Amino acid sequence: MYCTIIWNKGHYEVFSADGSFLFSADTRAEAMEELDDWEEKRIA
Repeated sequence: MYCTIIWNKGHYEVFSADGSFLFSADTRAEAMEELDDWEEKRIA
């Protein structure tokens, strides 16, 4: 899935390809890990 990760005021925000907010994270690594988890749950 294509998504955008942006740094915003001290945390990262993850948005889907259509611009919908998915979740936020404290670090980019955490955002990537949460995105992997989110995609696995979405597919299951």
